[in-house]
Amino acid sequence: MWRLDDPEETVYNGIKAGYRRFDSACDYGNEELTGRGIRRAIEEGIVKRGDLYITTKLWNTYHHPDHVPQALGRCLQDLGLDYVDGFLIHFPISMEFVPFDQKYPPEWTNMNGAMVLVKIDVTATWKAMEDQVKKGKTLNIGKQFQLPTSSSGAEHRKYPAHELAD
Repeated sequence: MWRLDDPEETVYNGIKAGYRRFDSACDYGNEELTGRGIRRAIEEGIVKRGDLYITTKLWNTYHHPDHVPQALGRCLQDLGLDYVDGFLIHFPISMEFVPFDQKYPPEWTNMNGAMVLVKIDVTATWKAMEDQVKKGKTLNIGKQFQLPTSSSGAEHRKYPAHELAD
């Protein structure tokens, strides 16, 4: 849903045309409008919620385990959903927390306009995401990036689509 002029209409018309999978993220700044398009299609009986696969992403400023439930909760609130089908780590970098009530979406900078990287154990982030699965807030978790297979980053394997099914 990134960079859409009219996310509500785009999602609604996409559902009418047969699309069932939608990729969203707090950083796109349009989850409320995306959610309106989804709700409209559901209310009009075009689809049921279970017919759709909705993904959202954990932004870099919310990698601390304490912030994971808050971040997903805000995405769910904006989308107007009880759960998402996929919740992904957006990028493999952790940045300084930006409070929701001060700047949302937080984008790439803190309140002083600086991009501040912080060290957060991604294992702890992942465990916090697993907790969201257990709570029924997301059905699946994952990452949207591929990490290098060697410390040099020189190795890279492209996966044909048939290997990515499921």
